[in-house]
Amino acid sequence: MTYEVDHRKPRPKRRGRRIVLTLVSVVAVIVVGALVAGMWYLNSLSSAYEDNAQTFEESFPEEEGRPVKAEDDESINILLLGSDENGGSGESEDLPRVPQGGRSDTMMLMHVPSDRDSVQIMSIPRDLWVEVPGQGQHKINAALSLGGLPLTIDTIESLFDARIDHVAAVDMLGFTGLVDSLGGVTVNSSYDQPFTTAEDFTFQPGEQEMTSEEALSFVRHRQSFPDGDLQRVRNQQAFIQAVIDQTVTPSNLSNPGRVRDLVETFSPHVIVDDTLDSGAVASLGWNLRGAVNNVDFFTVPTGESSYSDDGQWIFYQDEQAMADISEALADSTLDEYAASR
Repeated sequence: MTYEVDHRKPRPKRRGRRIVLTLVSVVAVIVVGALVAGMWYLNSLSSAYEDNAQTFEESFPEEEGRPVKAEDDESINILLLGSDENGGSGESEDLPRVPQGGRSDTMMLMHVPSDRDSVQIMSIPRDLWVEVPGQGQHKINAALSLGGLPLTIDTIESLFDARIDHVAAVDMLGFTGLVDSLGGVTVNSSYDQPFTTAEDFTFQPGEQEMTSEEALSFVRHRQSFPDGDLQRVRNQQAFIQAVIDQTVTPSNLSNPGRVRDLVETFSPHVIVDDTLDSGAVASLGWNLRGAVNNVDFFTVPTGESSYSDDGQWIFYQDEQAMADISEALADSTLDEYAASR
C-alpha cells in the first residue's frame, strides 16, 4: 500500500474532544483508572476537555493485512508517540512531541492484558533497525516521516505481529505541567554516576526531588551516557513512574476539584485517535482501577550496535527477544515477560 504524509495540523473534532480522561497517554490510562473510580463526577471531568483535546485526522492503515486478534483475546495495545518535528534530537527537544510528520523520537507500546490486573509499558528504541513496509530498512522512528501514523502503526504491527488498538501522543510539557501542579516530583535515577545536563542541572544516582525544569532536562539528556538513548529511555520511564506515583494518591483522588485541576493541566497536551472516545476510555479506566500499583516498564532488548550502509548509528534487533515479545503479546503474558527482564 502507498503512504502519503499529511503535514497539516490536525483539526480538533468535537467527538474526540469529549474524551473524559485523555490522560490515556503513558500516565494516561493508569491515572485515569483511578480517577474514574469517582464516576459521579465523570461529566464534570468530560467538560474540562471540551475545548482542549484533539484527535488525529488519520491514524490507522488499511484493514487488509493487519493482525487479527483471537476471539477470546481482550487485551488492548495503545501506541504512545512523540515526535522530534520542530526540534532535532538531543538537548533542544521537548519530548514527546505530538507527531505531525516528523520522526517519532519517543515510542512506547502500552499493553493492557485481558485480565486488566496490570499494565506493561514497553519502550521501543528509536534507533532500532527494522523493515518499514514498502520503504525498505530504516530506523523505526523514520516511519512517521515516511508515511505518517498509518505507516508507523503498520511498521510496529509487522514487527511484533500484534494489533494496535489505539494511538495517543502527549507533549512532555503536559507532564511538566503536572509536576508544577504537584509542587515537584521525586524521581529515582538509575544511572550509577552523577551527570550534568546542558541546562547545568546535576543529577545524582538514586532518588531526588525535581522541579518541572529539572525534570524536563532530566528526560531530554543523553549526551553523558555510553548507551545514549537507551539510558534516556530509562530516565523517561523513571520520570513517568514518579508522576504516576505522586498523582494517584488518596489525597488527590478524593478531591474532585483537585482531579479536575490536574485534568485541565494535562489535556491540552494530548492528541488521540478518534476511536478512543469517552465511552471507551471510561470503561477501560474503570476496569484498570486496580492496576494503578502494578505498572511494569521495560525496553525492547537490542542486538549489536553499528553503522548502517548510509552512515546512521543503529541497533540491530535481538531476534530471540522479538520472538518472545511477539508470543507474549499474543498470549497476553507480557507481564511475565516484563517480570523476567
